[in-house]
Amino acid sequence: MDERFYHILRHNKRMVLAALVVSLGSFAAGLGKGYSSPAIASLQDKQNYARHTGNFSDAFAVSQQQVSWVASVSMLGALFGGMFGGLAMKFGRKRVLVFTSLPFSGAWIITMFATSVEVMFFTGFVGGFCCAIVLLVSQVYISEIAVPDIRGCLSAVLKVASQIGVLVSFAAGAYLDWRQLALLIASAPLMLLVCALYIPETPSFLVLAGRERDAAAALRWLRGPEADVHRELATLRDNVRAGRTLRPAGHAGHAHGLALIMQPVFITCGLMLFQRFSGVTAFHSYAVSIFRETLGGTDPHGGALAMAFVQLLSSLLSGLLVDSVGRLPLLVASSVFMSLALASFGSFAYYEQMQRQRNASPPADHDWIPLLCVLVFTIAFSMGISPISWLLVGELFPLEYRGLGGALATSFNYACAFVGVKTFVDFQEMFGLHGAFWLYAAISVCGLCFIVCFVPETKGKDLEEMDHRYART
Repeated sequence: MDERFYHILRHNKRMVLAALVVSLGSFAAGLGKGYSSPAIASLQDKQNYARHTGNFSDAFAVSQQQVSWVASVSMLGALFGGMFGGLAMKFGRKRVLVFTSLPFSGAWIITMFATSVEVMFFTGFVGGFCCAIVLLVSQVYISEIAVPDIRGCLSAVLKVASQIGVLVSFAAGAYLDWRQLALLIASAPLMLLVCALYIPETPSFLVLAGRERDAAAALRWLRGPEADVHRELATLRDNVRAGRTLRPAGHAGHAHGLALIMQPVFITCGLMLFQRFSGVTAFHSYAVSIFRETLGGTDPHGGALAMAFVQLLSSLLSGLLVDSVGRLPLLVASSVFMSLALASFGSFAYYEQMQRQRNASPPADHDWIPLLCVLVFTIAFSMGISPISWLLVGELFPLEYRGLGGALATSFNYACAFVGVKTFVDFQEMFGLHGAFWLYAAISVCGLCFIVCFVPETKGKDLEEMDHRYART
């Protein structure tokens, strides 16, 4: 990182502080993402204990099918939450974060007192709904307050906070039962609620709402009291006026708006598609099961924890590289290494299947091969397509359509996530474990072609520059 980068950080401490505050939402989302694995194990342990003792006071029956819905119903909630979040942003980024924190925390509190699996379905849906809103609005908030030179780095903070949340949930789940873990998770949205009260609304939204005096005050809070904010404020004002001038009235205006966001929607939704069908949903949701099939002597839970820890480190490194290397080189490198890792993992799974058919057990000293493939995939995914897909949601859409565009991309992402989780078992049954990962490798190669052909480089560009480029288009 160059000296100019650190100079910008030193002189924009409040901007960094605001980014850290909204990252509490991502932390809460990560805690929820890591909840299902230890919670399901706890539910099943309590159920087995109750059957042996006959004491069902702290347990209720849960079938395998119900367990799968506990793990995935939050993605259905997130699908609708993404749509609602984009529409709700017209009331203000900060306001949406504050008001969403209450039901977000409430869903986890109700989970703690759940007396049936149906209650957990409901709270999982509500939690996923709120989670999608918080993640979308947090990304847009950081994109709108950050200066171009460190926008990518600050956006990566969201991904890092999410991965820390997953690790905390995994670690706490080893000692807490599912009710106690739900109470721990409920505290994170409350921290977001309290801290968000002390940060300003984004200047972009305030200018769009016609509150230029408030926008100037927000810029001075973010850039420092000594900063000259008039030029940045004038740029925001001109951008909003240009968008309104170029937009025709009535039905023609709606058609113009649709044409204006078509290219950003195509790019962001394409990246979300290739992100979710790259095999990451399989590794995240079925990690222990996959490792049980491919690791001979290594603890599958240890492999899953190693994957989560490497993902955290990779997210940290991505934040350091995205503004110096650029978005496009990281996306290309990410897709190449993901494809190679997935193809290699599928090949090892095929080798193990052939060994079993010959009644020969694969040697345990080969465990490093599939583990290395998974870790390479995790590093490539976490440094490239995972954080940059979300970063581009906040960068590519024009200001007036950022809420709508973000809602479309976010909802599409969660729809792909839900389908990805549900279809992995089907792919495995049809093609075998090896065939499923060969399919994911082929999809990643297609994603590489899509990136090279359609994704623009946005490194170092103001959001206003990108707005006008799409307006001209």
